[in-house]
This record gives sequence, C-alpha cells and structure tokens, in this order.
Amino acid sequence: MSGDDSLPIHARRQGFDPADDLRAAGKLTKITLGSGAEASPTWLAAGHAVVRQVLGDHQRFSARRRFNPRDEIGGKGVFRPRELVGNLMDYDPPEHTRLRQLMTPGFTQRRMRRLAPRIERIVADRLDVMEQEGSPADLVELVADEVPAAVLCELIGVPQDDRAMFRQLCHAHLDAARSQKKRAAAGEAFSRYLLAMMARERKDPGEGLLGSILAEHGDTITDEELRGFCVQVMLAGDDNISGMIGLGVLALLRHPDQIAAVRGDEKAADRAVDELIRYLTAPYAPTPRTAIEDVTVAGRVIRAGETVLCSLPMANRDPDLLPDADRLDVTREPVPHVAFGHGVHHCLGAALARLELRIVYTSLWRRFPGLRLADPAQETRFRTSTPAYGLTSLMVAW
Repeated sequence: MSGDDSLPIHARRQGFDPADDLRAAGKLTKITLGSGAEASPTWLAAGHAVVRQVLGDHQRFSARRRFNPRDEIGGKGVFRPRELVGNLMDYDPPEHTRLRQLMTPGFTQRRMRRLAPRIERIVADRLDVMEQEGSPADLVELVADEVPAAVLCELIGVPQDDRAMFRQLCHAHLDAARSQKKRAAAGEAFSRYLLAMMARERKDPGEGLLGSILAEHGDTITDEELRGFCVQVMLAGDDNISGMIGLGVLALLRHPDQIAAVRGDEKAADRAVDELIRYLTAPYAPTPRTAIEDVTVAGRVIRAGETVLCSLPMANRDPDLLPDADRLDVTREPVPHVAFGHGVHHCLGAALARLELRIVYTSLWRRFPGLRLADPAQETRFRTSTPAYGLTSLMVAW
C-alpha cells in the first residue's frame, strides 16, 4: 500500500508504518516535491546512517532555509522572514550555538524534576474529565489534544487565567482545516500575546522559561528571538506530543501483551516510551538541509545548493539500526534512533517529551486498567494534515 498519494512521499504512512512507496525509495534517492512551476528536485534520505550523516554534519549541510535562489547558502546575514527569527531549527552555528546556549538551562534535568508534579496534576485533571465524560470517550479530544499545550503553558510560565486563550490560539494556528488567512491571524495574535508577556517578564521575571531566560540573559536576547523560540516550542511540543499520545495508546491497545511495561517501574516505563517513540516517530522530517559544498553520501554526490529531506520514520525502521525494526518491543534496550533529530539540532525538549509521555501512559493505565478500544472493528482515522502524524480521534472504553 502507498498511503495517501496526494501527500509528498516523505509524509506517506500506512497505519503505524511508512508507506510502501516510501520504503521502496531506497536509502538515498532523488525525488520531486510539488508540481508544475513549483516542482523542486530534492534528495530524500531514508537510511539511518545516511540521515545521521546529513543531520550530524552542520559544517557541510545548512539548516537555514532558502526562499530565493539568490540567497546565500549557509545563512550568514539576515534574510529569513520575520516568523523564523528565533526558530532554532532554521539557524546554523554560530548563531544557533549562541541561542541554544541561552535556552538550554530551561530544559535541565533539575527543571524537569520540578515540572514533573505539575505535569502529573495536568494529566490527572484531564483523566478526571475523561472519566466524567463516561465510557466510551474520545481520548484524542479529551487528553491528547489538551495535555501538551497545558504542559507547555506551565513550562513557559503563561498565567493561569490566560491559558485557555493561549491554547486556543496555538491550536488555531496549527489547524490545517482552517483557511490560511485564519491560521495567519491566529499566529499574529499568538505572537502579540507573547511579546506583551515578554514586556511584563522583563520588568518582573517569573519562574517559567520566559522569566528565567530574561532574568539571566535579558540583555543578550531580543524579544523577536525569544518570541520565535516560544512559537517553535509551542508548535513542535504541542503537535508532536499530541500525535504520540494518541498513536502510543493505540499501539499499546493493539499489543496488549506490552501494556505491563507502562504499569511497571519508572525504568521499564521509560524504556517503553523510548521504543514507542522510535516505532511510531510522529514527526515526518526536520528542516531540510542544503549542501554548502559537494558532499559524497552513500556513494552519491550531493552538489552544493541541493536540498536533502531526511525521513525520520524510515531511518528508525532501517534494519541496519535494528534487524527487526518493524516490530514493537517495549522491553528492548534503547537504540540510537533519530526521532528527536541528530547533531547540533537534536531536540532541546527531548527530556520533557519523554517525561510527559511516561506520565500520560502510566497515569492512563493506572486510572483505567481495563482500557480498551470502544469498537475494535472501527476504522482508525490517522491525521496527516498537521506537521506531525497522529490520530483525529480514538474512542476508548473501560
């Protein structure tokens, strides 16, 4: 099966798996994205070693997107549109290094430990809502689409009274069912709120991520850089985790012999989460890379100026990574998968993502030990219209 042929090849999935035509593309091949005047020849990297080589070589592959063929490769100078200012995924060193060093203290293990009880409370509150809704209930609507944004509000330090509005703006900005105009309007409102919040935090820094960064580095970071970083954190952390919650619960319900791991001790649950992240890999691909010079990869020459798109789901299903990579086994030891990227752009929020998913999965099965699919025969509707793969709904019973 080929998945949805209307999607670009790197975004085609069949259930939990990469689509057959994506698998058949090979470890490094030339593809064409778009059509007509907008057709763009691109390299597709799908092998695990190939993806790691491209993502790990920031000296020869630039993450800075080029919107005009005249743009300099490698991204020195200011040519990015405003909405990408502060988005670490579009920066190359040394700009990337400077900004990441400012942001990293917000994601330390110490901060994650302090955040854990708050995440547990957020998840418990959403499970209360699900229980009150009664069986059956839509786990995506009530839990997967609500928990990540609430956690990110807690991380950033959004005041409690503003959080419903903040999450609504974030979801509206992501919702592909809305017109481009409405999504852009939501994005502008989202940015305006962040800039107003920054003005307050500069005067009186709070304990959240925004406040801590401004208290430590307020003289060396601009509001536009911090605004862009917060937008990136919200959009990536919301959509990816929402997708992983729904997909992970469905995968465990389809493999009931593996549910015991998330009911076990913390080490067993962490191992299960890492395997679910590898097996399901919600993000399709990181920011495309542009070759700064001619580079030989997997025996083929990628010319300077050519673009490479890295398929994370395919790299994580490569038999060179695991001989049985298409099998879900939550008891296996973690392997060096690339679901969080690789190299200098490895996801800054990886520890938060793992923590959040562990709390969701363990809390869910402790609260609802008899959790099951409400209608096992019902066709599962997968979500492909947002930046990360996921489910549009998941009806569960208990």
